[in-house]
Amino acid sequence: MLKRTVKPLIFILLAFMLLALAVGGFFGYRIYSRMLKPNVAIGNESKGVIYIPTGATYTDVLEIFSESGLVVDMESFKWTSSRMGYPYSIRSGRYQLKENQTNRELIAVLRAGLQTPVRVTFTGFRVPSQLAGRISKQIEADSVAIVEAFSSKDITAKYGFTPETFIAMFIPNTYEFFWNTDAEGFFDRMKREYEIFWSDERDRKAGKIGLNRVGVSTIASIVEEETIKADERPKIAGVFINRLNRGTPLQACPTVKFALGDFTIKRVLTKHLSVDSPYNTYKHRGLPPGPINAPSISSINAVLNYEKHGYYYFSANPDFSGYHIFSRTLSEHNRNARVYQGKLNKERIYR
Repeated sequence: MLKRTVKPLIFILLAFMLLALAVGGFFGYRIYSRMLKPNVAIGNESKGVIYIPTGATYTDVLEIFSESGLVVDMESFKWTSSRMGYPYSIRSGRYQLKENQTNRELIAVLRAGLQTPVRVTFTGFRVPSQLAGRISKQIEADSVAIVEAFSSKDITAKYGFTPETFIAMFIPNTYEFFWNTDAEGFFDRMKREYEIFWSDERDRKAGKIGLNRVGVSTIASIVEEETIKADERPKIAGVFINRLNRGTPLQACPTVKFALGDFTIKRVLTKHLSVDSPYNTYKHRGLPPGPINAPSISSINAVLNYEKHGYYYFSANPDFSGYHIFSRTLSEHNRNARVYQGKLNKERIYR
């Protein structure tokens, strides 16, 4: 009788075990398909980058991913997000997705805010709006906030500058940023890079010339405008330092263009020289209030390593090569200038 009772029990236990395995297999497959199955397809046309703006909600994130087309199965993405608590851990930033990435892997990255940095590049600029336009296209920093900072005495003073000298803090180069960096974060980083750039050696060279950092950048900004030839910059820098040391007005045409706010002028005329501005170096001796652009590293180094010579004047070479002819005396300079002006007239360049 006992044997007859045990046998059905064994069958029942086996049935329960099989059922349990089936149920476990079902839920295991469900978890696999929703969490561990590859769910990102980048393809050839997309770079696989997702941008999540500051302040974005979970609903915004779902819309961003849905519109991107990078996630194959949005329902499984939502299911996994909910299980991993992602709706309550939204972090803004730029995220680089990977081909065949699973929901679990992707959400782990998003939840932890593991961004992929962007390389931000800016070259020399004359006015804040130029910098703001370039930066706001590369990171989240607001262009209006960047522009307004340049005219704020409080903000510029925070970094040790004035509205006239603030431009010197921005050393044109390529830097790595997190995409969700705001304007203040951008300024903080530029200040750190500025302090790194101005090494003890550069400070020593500036002091030897009798200039501070802003003074060097101011002359460098003029040199930057005077020539497109990097190999000529130390020589032109030497001219301005010679004139500065002798107390002669710098008489730099780029400062007049800056004072007029017209950078399209190709030929500075006598009428332009009467502009009433502290930036007009034909009227005022010494350096203008601040740099007239954000000079390149090449121009800053050209000033710090200026060529020592006896030249006080230079005129554009009439061959239009971009180089200049240097002279020691005003009479010699005037002769060179007349030749160049004659060439301008011949080419019908009157403005």
